[in-house]
Amino acid sequence: MLNPAHAIALFAKAPDVQVYRAGDVIFEIGAVGQVMYGVIEGEVDMLVNGKVFETIQAGDVFGEGALVQDPPLRASTAVAKTDCKLAAVDQTHFKFLVQETPLFALEVIRSMSTRLRSAKANLA
Repeated sequence: MLNPAHAIALFAKAPDVQVYRAGDVIFEIGAVGQVMYGVIEGEVDMLVNGKVFETIQAGDVFGEGALVQDPPLRASTAVAKTDCKLAAVDQTHFKFLVQETPLFALEVIRSMSTRLRSAKANLA
């Protein structure tokens, strides 16, 4: 598996690095998404129905549903919890990362699986 430091190094090379201030909305639930994000610095809160269900930290990804779902609608709202530096990863760059670093795909799957397990645990 990729460690957070290695993931951050991969994200830092992304062609589209974006900066958000604490409180900035990165995307809203229901919006069409064209990129996923890798957190280079900072933290991002993920909200559903106005409630934080997860905080994403440096080295992790979010918004990957935009690259794998049809239609690519956002299932949550992402808000910068702190000042953040994010790598916006589109479909082309995602495929490049998977090809160049196959373990990156496993890291994305791990992240999605962890979120699903957490959501299931909160339903119990």
